[in-house]
Amino acid sequence: MAKEIERKFLVNGDFRPFITKTINIVQGYLSSNPDRTVRVRTWGNKAFITIKGKSSSDGTSRFEWEKEIDYKDALSLLDLCEPGIIKKHRHIIPLTKTLKFEVDEFFEENKGLIIAEIELPKPDYPFPAPKWLGKEVTNDPRYYNAYLSKYPYINWK
Repeated sequence: MAKEIERKFLVNGDFRPFITKTINIVQGYLSSNPDRTVRVRTWGNKAFITIKGKSSSDGTSRFEWEKEIDYKDALSLLDLCEPGIIKKHRHIIPLTKTLKFEVDEFFEENKGLIIAEIELPKPDYPFPAPKWLGKEVTNDPRYYNAYLSKYPYINWK
């Protein structure tokens, strides 16, 4: 069982020249309860089920358990998910030898939203911020995918 430590930022600028890989992601929630979310995700031609616990008070860390599952099983489970399937491209951008940004570019009901996440060894771990990195939204639950599945970004304005 692992603890996920990550920080989230909006993207302000052109990150595209730094992309080394892009993965298509489709995900849904069997449970979007903030105390224990259960997510089903296709990641390219792979699939995973993930359980996440409640976020820490600063929003940087929470329990995370993930297991790879059969792709066809994931497609069946996506049909059972709560309304609000998330579709996005995840762009990988290396930052250092050990750190990388995962930049999520959302589509359909969340089109226009781009969020950069970085997993860190500890919440206050220093890292060089690229010029395209915008406002930090780590502790803003509106930017959690489970929230976006229920309250899409296109309805925020």
